[in-house]
Amino acid sequence: MATSAIRFGVWAPVHGPRAALQDPAEPFDASWEHNRAVVLEAEALGFDSTLVAQHTVNPHLPNHDQLETWTAAAALAALTSRIEIIAAIKPYIHHPVFLAKMALQIENISGGRFGLNLVNAWNRVEFEKAGIPFGEHDDRYAYGREWISIVSRLIAGERVTHQGAQFTITDYALTPKDLFRPRPSIYVGGESEPARALVADHGDVWFINGQPLADVEALIADLRRRPRAGVPLRFGLSAFVIARDTEAEAQDYYEHLLSLAEKDADVRAVQRGNSDPKVVMHQTMAKSVRVGSNGGTAAGLVGSHDQVAERIKAFHAAGVELFMLQFQPLRSELRRFAAEIFPRVGKTVPTDRPARAAAE
Repeated sequence: MATSAIRFGVWAPVHGPRAALQDPAEPFDASWEHNRAVVLEAEALGFDSTLVAQHTVNPHLPNHDQLETWTAAAALAALTSRIEIIAAIKPYIHHPVFLAKMALQIENISGGRFGLNLVNAWNRVEFEKAGIPFGEHDDRYAYGREWISIVSRLIAGERVTHQGAQFTITDYALTPKDLFRPRPSIYVGGESEPARALVADHGDVWFINGQPLADVEALIADLRRRPRAGVPLRFGLSAFVIARDTEAEAQDYYEHLLSLAEKDADVRAVQRGNSDPKVVMHQTMAKSVRVGSNGGTAAGLVGSHDQVAERIKAFHAAGVELFMLQFQPLRSELRRFAAEIFPRVGKTVPTDRPARAAAE
């Protein structure tokens, strides 16, 4: 049973549209200016969070733009006043001591609104081209487990001495520590057994890829059975939303986006070739035809406004606190969702809504 208030977030468009890359209604734009405008508008509308995914090069179109996550997260933290900023991090790319320092800095810039999303990577090519070893699936999780064990202690203000397989840390402490709470939030993605064990031990929130309610219920039940120190684990769900006045209208738009996505077949083939086949996310996505990334429409948030609202309430009752959402076209659908779905699920919007959403 859900115990926390429902929260809604939006994936920042760090590498272009989420559904189809050749959509006339959503031209490719991964620029800082576009990302800033989206996040500021999401905050003004009452969205609670944004996720800034991490890639160094665009995973879909290598010659196109890719927003850099951590510099962007710092800038967004300074520009916003209420929305949570979650920055994804791949442990192989940053030493834990220096990443922990960056996390604490952004936490303090934001006034206690920062979270880091630990992901153990699926896109081999961005590592291999940089000469960074890309370990086997379980090895990446072992590395990530040691990495986050150091980061979590440093961002909690501890003095750390550590001797492990990958890192040696001697008498290290970071100041200033978190000025607003014990430490920034830790989100963890991944659904393999090593990922589940890692999130049970070190995560605050588990990000689940979009999939049907029964599958999500089973995943949540599995994590709730596992031994865990401290407060209960919370849960987030990625989902692509298509909500319209009627179910037929939503289905028509879903079919429209599917037809546009077919134009990206060659891009998707390259992406599959660059991916670790052991990544459970890709195995899950292969089970259904869908629109969007990270499970996309497999969560079933396609239908009338009433249907989408009822399905969201069912996921929330199962334990999902944070819905990290994708839309296309992004900004107009953000507005539709806030206007139509927020009131249907009892989502209250703060009365001190920021007045600095970027102009069209």
